Amino acid sequence: MSSSIPAGTTLQNRYRILQLLGQGGFGRTYRGEDLGRFNESCAIKEFEPQQDNGMTEKSLQLFQREATILYNIDHPQIPKFQAIFEENHRLFLVQDYIDGTSYRDLLNQRLAQGMTFSEAEVRQLLQNMLPILAHIHSKGIIHRDISPDNILQRRSDQLPILIDFGVVKEVFTRVQMLAVPTHATSVGKLGYAPSEQMQSGRAYPSSDLYSLAVTGLVLLTGKEPQVLFDDVNLTWQWQTFAAVSPGLTQVLNRAISYRPGDRYQSVSEMAQALGSATTSQPLARPAPAPASQVKTLAVGRPYQPTQVAAPPPAVGPRARRVTAPDPPSAWENPWVVLVIATILALLAGLGGWLTVTLLNRPANQPTPTPEATVAPSPATPPPEPAPAPAVEPKSYDQALPLSLGQSKTLSGALASNETINYKVQAEAGQILKLGLTGEGVLLTVLDSQGEPVDGTAQRVLSWQGALPNRGEYTVQLRPVQGLNQSNYQLEASLNPAPPPDTSTGQPNPAVDGTVNPTPGTKPTITEQRLQIPAGQTRLLVTGQVNPEVVRRYVISARAGQTMVLDLPKVTGPVTLDVRGPSGELIADAARVISWQGQLGQDGDYRVDVTSLRSADYTLQITIN
Repeated sequence: MSSSIPAGTTLQNRYRILQLLGQGGFGRTYRGEDLGRFNESCAIKEFEPQQDNGMTEKSLQLFQREATILYNIDHPQIPKFQAIFEENHRLFLVQDYIDGTSYRDLLNQRLAQGMTFSEAEVRQLLQNMLPILAHIHSKGIIHRDISPDNILQRRSDQLPILIDFGVVKEVFTRVQMLAVPTHATSVGKLGYAPSEQMQSGRAYPSSDLYSLAVTGLVLLTGKEPQVLFDDVNLTWQWQTFAAVSPGLTQVLNRAISYRPGDRYQSVSEMAQALGSATTSQPLARPAPAPASQVKTLAVGRPYQPTQVAAPPPAVGPRARRVTAPDPPSAWENPWVVLVIATILALLAGLGGWLTVTLLNRPANQPTPTPEATVAPSPATPPPEPAPAPAVEPKSYDQALPLSLGQSKTLSGALASNETINYKVQAEAGQILKLGLTGEGVLLTVLDSQGEPVDGTAQRVLSWQGALPNRGEYTVQLRPVQGLNQSNYQLEASLNPAPPPDTSTGQPNPAVDGTVNPTPGTKPTITEQRLQIPAGQTRLLVTGQVNPEVVRRYVISARAGQTMVLDLPKVTGPVTLDVRGPSGELIADAARVISWQGQLGQDGDYRVDVTSLRSADYTLQITIN
């Protein structure tokens, strides 16, 4: 590998190198500044080819085409990819610079003080990371390289930032091997990446969830995966190094299952499990081991009070329970008689003192009641913890003034119990266009009466249409179930009403990428019956959908079973409607991108897949 680029060097007459941040097997990372954006800080990644002739024109085109996927990632906790260029036989990628500290460095700081991350901290990290993975997985991207080194804690808000996508290294490896027959590439850190990724190069959403869970174990225990994983029995032995509540233990253990099919198959599935995992009875976290690594254990026995008529005499420094001899021999011992007489005298004196005290007490003063301390029996189970209080829904209103012909972009985050209502003033016939990016938030357009403006404007990712009346409209954003926090970016625009069609005298339909079905017409429903193979609980189906076609899947299920629906891969605003055996929509299963519920009756359940645009999708159905 050639030498690093000196500080002060300017690339492409725009990006000035300030300092070297680090280097690895694929190249180097520099901190730089973008002279074309007011000297804004940026991160510059250098990928140096292994071949002497550098990057060919064909390989550069391939890299640029593949890296366009990364450019389309838009999430507040992922550095934005800005540019790709080639200079002096080296390939460079420019992205936002994050001022923060890696979780690897944070863990090293804790270990230097004899500490590790607490369960609450790791749980919070998982909850903040899952929406990021949901966003990239919805675009068909698997990170492939999640570890404490590739998660930064941003200094400004303490949120985790996901960096160094393994897919970049994978693509870079592929473009260098164009002359070699195509084969799978293995990208990921040993111990953090699952076996299918390291051995065959295959990666799934569950592969990222595996790496995230391993990262959590490392932060909890302060031990590397090579120490925690038993490669002989293919099992994880981490619980001896950290005491964690049963709920979180169950979530982590499933996520790190050796077989991909035994893990959580989607972010929403893991998020729901994490949200329902109880922490009411956490296990005590052991004190960190000293430098000698010798664990200190408390040795003792539980206190069990004995029922006696009178306290026995103390013998030595600790009271002992003495077995009384047979009565004849006891009374023959004068010392025993003396002790018993003394105790009886003391009891008589105490009784007389209490009698006098009670007689002299004022009538209006209550008699004190001695507090009896009853030790619980070891066989008695601890009382059940009180159920967690229900989270109160919260709703916020905010004005959204839109000028004709201009668009506005609003960003934010919603907790699972929050709703935000953007208020828009519009005239009849004006065209309102809305689009959401992010993961886990859907929009509904309501008229002044609080009703959806049409059948396509409820719980969707995008909507466009002519507004029927003059007045105030509400763009309502609500998160889907299963995510504790969902980030979103809403783009909204309001355009003048189109001129009437001179041939018909009717207004022109609003068309701009989104197709609204013709009023009065119903889309065609194509129906397919599905059956999950015997011995399995999960089924994947793929298909295409558009505004004129609804894909309906019919599944026979029994009352009491749990159905989980998810869309792990889509190329457009695809949503689901779930209908029960009666044909009616299930209350919380209309226009959703994922759903889970316990079925109330036997019969055929119908899952309708719809979209406002032509889109491909993968639907995952799980029935337990």
